[in-house]
Amino acid sequence: MKFNIVLTPAEEGGFIVTVPALDGCFTQGETEKQALKNAKEAIICYLEGLEKINQIKSKPKSVIKEIEVHV
Repeated sequence: MKFNIVLTPAEEGGFIVTVPALDGCFTQGETEKQALKNAKEAIICYLEGLEKINQIKSKPKSVIKEIEVHV
């Protein structure tokens, strides 16, 4: 799979990385090389999380509900 990422220079140095196709998937790195490595790891973790959610949804006796929390 291929994903577009956005590298933004951070004010304190390094780079902030966002993955527009994966809502909430972001990371950072001190160098561009480290930011790219961290982006790959973040994408893998994000996709593994989605897989776990799908496993929960596919269990016959499991019920998934959405709740709202105010902070």
